[in-house]
Amino acid sequence: MKIKKIKIENYRLLKQFSIDLEEIMSLVIGKNNTGKTSLLTVINSFLNGSDKSRFSFDDFNIDFKNELRTLIEEDIPQQENYKSVGIKLKLFIEYNEDDNLANLSRVMMDLDPENKFVVLGFEYHLTYDSLERIKHKYAEFQAKEVVKLGEDENYRQRDIFYFLKVYQGDFFKSSRKSIEYNRIDEIENDDNFIDLDSPEKISTKDIISFKFISAKRSVTNKENDKALSGQTSEIYNETEKTDEQNEKIEQFKEELISTDYTLSEIYETLFEDVIEQVRLFGGIKSDDSTIKIESSLQHRELLSGNTTVMYKHNDTTLPEYNNGLGYMNLISMIFQIEILIQEFKKSKDEKPADINLLFIEEPEAHTHPQMQYVFIKNIKSLLKRGIVREDGDNRELQAAITTHSSHIVAESVFDDIKYLKKDGENSVISKNLKSLEKEYTDNGEEENYRFLKQYLTLNRSELFFADKAILIEGDTERLLLPAMMKKIDQDCTTNQLLSQNISIIEVGAHSQIFEKFIDFIDLKKCLIITDIDSNYDELKLEDDGVTAKKHANGNDKMKTIKCTPSNPNANYTSNNSLIFFHEKTKNLNYFKNLSFDWKILRKNRKKEWVSNRKGKLLLAYQIEEDGYHARSFEDAFFKINRDFILNNTFPSLTSKWVKKYRNNEIDEFILAEKAIEKKPPFAIEVLLNSEMSPEGNQFINWNTPLYISEGLLWLQKD
Repeated sequence: MKIKKIKIENYRLLKQFSIDLEEIMSLVIGKNNTGKTSLLTVINSFLNGSDKSRFSFDDFNIDFKNELRTLIEEDIPQQENYKSVGIKLKLFIEYNEDDNLANLSRVMMDLDPENKFVVLGFEYHLTYDSLERIKHKYAEFQAKEVVKLGEDENYRQRDIFYFLKVYQGDFFKSSRKSIEYNRIDEIENDDNFIDLDSPEKISTKDIISFKFISAKRSVTNKENDKALSGQTSEIYNETEKTDEQNEKIEQFKEELISTDYTLSEIYETLFEDVIEQVRLFGGIKSDDSTIKIESSLQHRELLSGNTTVMYKHNDTTLPEYNNGLGYMNLISMIFQIEILIQEFKKSKDEKPADINLLFIEEPEAHTHPQMQYVFIKNIKSLLKRGIVREDGDNRELQAAITTHSSHIVAESVFDDIKYLKKDGENSVISKNLKSLEKEYTDNGEEENYRFLKQYLTLNRSELFFADKAILIEGDTERLLLPAMMKKIDQDCTTNQLLSQNISIIEVGAHSQIFEKFIDFIDLKKCLIITDIDSNYDELKLEDDGVTAKKHANGNDKMKTIKCTPSNPNANYTSNNSLIFFHEKTKNLNYFKNLSFDWKILRKNRKKEWVSNRKGKLLLAYQIEEDGYHARSFEDAFFKINRDFILNNTFPSLTSKWVKKYRNNEIDEFILAEKAIEKKPPFAIEVLLNSEMSPEGNQFINWNTPLYISEGLLWLQKD
């Protein structure tokens, strides 16, 4: 038995929200302010909160607040046309024939053996009767506000939102229901339900238990902090007592009793004076008040105040607060998980709930990347063990972990990921990476999806959390791009590139593989920096230099000749990204003549990339600059930085070709093709030869190719 899906309405950013949960662990990720914490709090409020303190007006979704204002201020609708409005939670529970249905049977809507779903609904809502009353109350409130304004012309009238903030709790009520599920259409029917609060109250506590570990943990490494030590007593208190444990506990108590006798004898001497004072003066006459101070050690209290967690360091032990915050946080989470598992188990005389759902919020707090890897690798095996009881009445444990950590994502199973993203200003949606896989497979791109999954988990999981991205081809751009971004930032004071959440991803010649993923995570902007890769084809000749070589079918053999785009013979591009994003055309003149605005792309309704100046994707490639049209980054850089190249030391460039370039015997294209033996060393040498101005501006003695500058300036803007 497990929760298959959760639906939420009108809670903060979760306006019309739905998320699927995995059987063991779901990894809920997303950028800041995408509702991850709200998901936790709304479930906890409905399942564990009290009716009176359950929700405040600030928990209402902004759009819902406006809908509520309209509902109260305008004419009341007919009762038969009114559906209660408010914050709603639906839990879709899936079960199978092996599950014990004793608890669930009380809330089942039908006995169809093919229907394996029960939908539990929780609402904090405004009924029709309450709507009538709140409209009447608001009319009275408005009348009083008018009177106050008449008495004081400087009085600031309160609006309906102030009214709702103060009074909504008097009119919204909580309710629980089991809702009919249509297995054919795979949708719930809100009009047909069992009221779980009337005529008799049906508890759901035996069906589902929810607990969480908040990101706001109390672990510090201050000297007086003993958070871990305090947790040991919690573990003791919650632990299910086995026969072996009971025997050890009895031994513990026997030792305490023996210690009590010894301490009581010591206390007689230690407190002798004060006991005598009480005997003499503690009553109307002597001996009215005779006291004795005895030791009464209690095993629980003793653990709570006097157990210290130590950690080993070589041959010594040190107190917990001497340990690093990362270690303490990791240990604390393990302790907390153990405490909650013990709570899920319940006592020997109680049965655990059928479904036990654990949320862990942002486990990466205070932990460095290596610890984050360790945590996520080990947590799944811990969760798989589930809830194991001495009597064999075991339960599975279902968990969800929210995170901002690319390191945790990198160590996770790709299919476990649930990606939360903004959908407009006041709403969030959840996307399954399984649906992204379907997009690729439906398009016959299974191999591309496998590559994407491997690449993201092994290399660049931070792309999930980026606002913008730059996809580059190789090492040279990867090493130099931050410096180029810095050069742009030095010329502006606002919206600087290096202060934005931008991921730089090296994708080689495979940026087209990422196109569905770019669309899936809905980046604000994505810049692809690539090469125009201009070529022409030439006949392959026999050794006589005249006769054309032939294929077996009689066709002429051709060879590809790399050249600059300005070469009269150049007629096509071999760049797969340009070909993919621009309607499969290879025509070189098309790309040479394409204006900047037409390089900006967006997807149309047919899921095709088309030119649109309001698009979020830009392909930047070499354009003519200083009378020269480069083929690659290197020859574009050489052309505009000739003096920089010739006046500095570049061991990575073959001296023979540099000399030819100095003597104008070759151009930048030949230099780029012949002189560079390894590209990363060349990029590093550019940085090493860079100079700083007296004002502190960096990289002042070389220029960024125009096509890259244009792309970065486009990316910089919101």
